[in-house]
Amino acid sequence: MIISPQELSQIWREKSASLALLARSMGDSDEDSVQEAFLRLAVEDPKPDDPVAWLFRVVRNRAISNHRSKRRRIDRETKVAFERETWLVAAADMETRLDSQVASQALTELTEESREVIILHLWGGLTFRQVGEILQISAATVHRRYQNALLDLRTKLRIEC
Repeated sequence: MIISPQELSQIWREKSASLALLARSMGDSDEDSVQEAFLRLAVEDPKPDDPVAWLFRVVRNRAISNHRSKRRRIDRETKVAFERETWLVAAADMETRLDSQVASQALTELTEESREVIILHLWGGLTFRQVGEILQISAATVHRRYQNALLDLRTKLRIEC
């Protein structure tokens, strides 16, 4: 037997804020953990003996998992960034180093489309054709966005070509 919509709604009203607080206290700023837990509870068969305790356990586990995933992603991105620290600098300008925070800020100032292309091509190591398939655009459009994004980044970072 699954939980009734009325009982689920009542638990949401009474406990969703507390569950969100738990998730945030564990470094999970996303409210998705709480919503996912309620969705799982809605289809859990049989219904847990103590749905509230079950929800807290599920939100806690999800927050821990999200925190670990985020940490691993940041570690991977940092490793790749250090391996390709001169990604905007011509080989002849090796003495010129970019401040990673300044470069990251410049990257966030790009349009979402340009940022995706830069990340997929430079950090993902994908070809323009592969990026085009992911974004559902032509390889030529990917190349044009890539060139424009690099130009924008060079301008923002005042790098001479």
